[in-house]
Amino acid sequence: MAGRQKEKVIRDEVHQNQILRELYLKELRTQILYTQYHVNPLRKVHTIARKPMSWHDNLEEPEDARFLNLIHHAAQGPRKKYPETQTESQEIGWDSEPLVSVAPSLRSSEAVQWCLREQSLGVPVVAQQ
Repeated sequence: MAGRQKEKVIRDEVHQNQILRELYLKELRTQILYTQYHVNPLRKVHTIARKPMSWHDNLEEPEDARFLNLIHHAAQGPRKKYPETQTESQEIGWDSEPLVSVAPSLRSSEAVQWCLREQSLGVPVVAQQ
């Protein structure tokens, strides 16, 4: 489409400098400097083997207690980290304790063991009359 041709506007240096200044100030307003870094708990940390003959790699370094606590906390399961579920998918199986406890004498019964075995194999248990 050969419509109207836009006319090129010749801008002077002052106008160009004003545009650059506005861009620079806009960039400074949105820029945030992060100085506190932490380990991503969702990624596994891979250790790199050290050079055996290097003297500075073989120096013992003091343990950082805060870093170790952070790593141990990240390695825990969700039930130990949080008192309640964090997602809807965690709600399934969060309370895994049985609602009714079975007496130990019933568990040793042969009939109960047979019934449990049949259920685990996927065979429906039918009461005979």
